[in-house]
Amino acid sequence: MSDPNLAALVMAGGLGTRMRSDTPKHLHPLLGRRMLDWVLDAVAATGPSRIVVVVSPQTHDTIAESLPEGVEIAVQREPRGTGDAVAAARDALAGFDGDVLVVSGDAPLITAEVLGGLVSAHRRAGNAATALSIESPRDLPYGRLVKDENGELLEVVEAADATDDQLAIRELNASIYAFAAPDLWPAVEALDARNAQGELYLTDTIRNLSRAGRRVGSHPTADAAVAEGVNTRADLAHAAALLRDRVNEAHMLAGVTIVDPSTTWIDPDVQLAPDAVVHQFTVLRGATRVAEDAEIGPHAVVVDAEIRRGAIVGPFCYLRPGTVLEAGAKAGTFVEIKNSHVGEGAKVPHLSYIGDAEIGAGANIAAGNITANFPHQPGRPKGRTTIGRNVRTGIHNGFIAPVTIGDDAWVAAGSVITKDVPPQALAVARSRQVNKEGFAGRDGD
Repeated sequence: MSDPNLAALVMAGGLGTRMRSDTPKHLHPLLGRRMLDWVLDAVAATGPSRIVVVVSPQTHDTIAESLPEGVEIAVQREPRGTGDAVAAARDALAGFDGDVLVVSGDAPLITAEVLGGLVSAHRRAGNAATALSIESPRDLPYGRLVKDENGELLEVVEAADATDDQLAIRELNASIYAFAAPDLWPAVEALDARNAQGELYLTDTIRNLSRAGRRVGSHPTADAAVAEGVNTRADLAHAAALLRDRVNEAHMLAGVTIVDPSTTWIDPDVQLAPDAVVHQFTVLRGATRVAEDAEIGPHAVVVDAEIRRGAIVGPFCYLRPGTVLEAGAKAGTFVEIKNSHVGEGAKVPHLSYIGDAEIGAGANIAAGNITANFPHQPGRPKGRTTIGRNVRTGIHNGFIAPVTIGDDAWVAAGSVITKDVPPQALAVARSRQVNKEGFAGRDGD
């Protein structure tokens, strides 16, 4: 439910030069989603009535074209620091006097539970500003929360400006905040760039508000990883592994067997039913759906496919978008299937490519079978191969679409089928074998 007294700002203006990429940092893919999408999903789940994403002029078009409906954009014209990024959203939130959640767009591990806890703590304390804090075993270059002898927050000091004593403080700033809007904008206006980086630090609003007599505080989260940002490709890989573990654990707690979670990568939108089994070195992507008692892997890649009850995939199998395996079907070793429907109990056991095809229930496709679907003549549409119920193919068969193999038909080994085969017929499409006696003993003329 939307909270009319809560708005959210997501800071996504950085170009991410340390990523050494032409792709803006916040748009790098991470377990099937862009980094920014993970943040926006968590923010949206906290229920703000408005979400504003702050972008740079260079990233405006790329980010704007793919934002969820209702998300607004503000532009930070120059890269003058986090305080200036927040100030860029002031016009967008003109007249809003509730609480403002400020979140870094490069923190893909953040969760709605942590953000909701921050907002609740902020409101219970009646704070003008509340900073999310962490204690991390990693050596992170984050700001330090400086408190008085009573544990009251005085200021947040960036690592680049901190003294040795301040660097020894283990409570770190997560760069995620809740502000009361009437206190936020004056505090941002009072920022100056007298610091090591010559930027307008949002962290300095804590000091400004404290010195002005306004109540400020911190809210710790036990899981430090949720607030860690991504600045390099190494950070990206670290975040991806943690997201992988989070997704896999949720599936296992719901009744899915994942034999080796550390080598199994499952996108967040994949659906797995209880009693499905996923073996090691398997990748499940996109909108893939896997029913109960299905078994996948090892070394299988499945993208936007549907695997129904008791079907078997792999090992070393690639299922591409549009593939459906009906109950008890099998796609075996070194098999690739694309945009095809494999009927109940049908088998494609090994070393075959099946594309744009219908395979009937109970059919058995032998080794080395290929459906060839591109037209022989320019301008003709791509064809489709239809293989009927209980068909038996031989090894090394080719099917030149469009072509239909009738129910209960057989296809002889080595045949290239270019014409329809009637039901219960045997199709043979190959030359006769000819042996040339003594051929190997000739002088080679």
